[in-house]
Amino acid sequence: MAKPYLCPTCKSNRMRFTVIEQTPRYVRLDPQSGELVAELSKDELDTFHQPYKGESYMIQCGICGTTEQEERFIKMAEHMHGQRS
Repeated sequence: MAKPYLCPTCKSNRMRFTVIEQTPRYVRLDPQSGELVAELSKDELDTFHQPYKGESYMIQCGICGTTEQEERFIKMAEHMHGQRS
């Protein structure tokens, strides 16, 4: 987060953002009731339970609410900066 952001949707916000941390919880549920049977660590997953491969955090525009990967906000800021130079 040491680079400027610009919202790729509203194209006006450069200041107000929300950083959304994504922390996966690995669980086993009872198939009939849906009750939580076990919560597992990443090391306890069996071969049929895929570990989370998504982003560790996402960025949300504080003005329009667009939620994207950080890269999109950075690239938009770089693109607009390049057009002004």
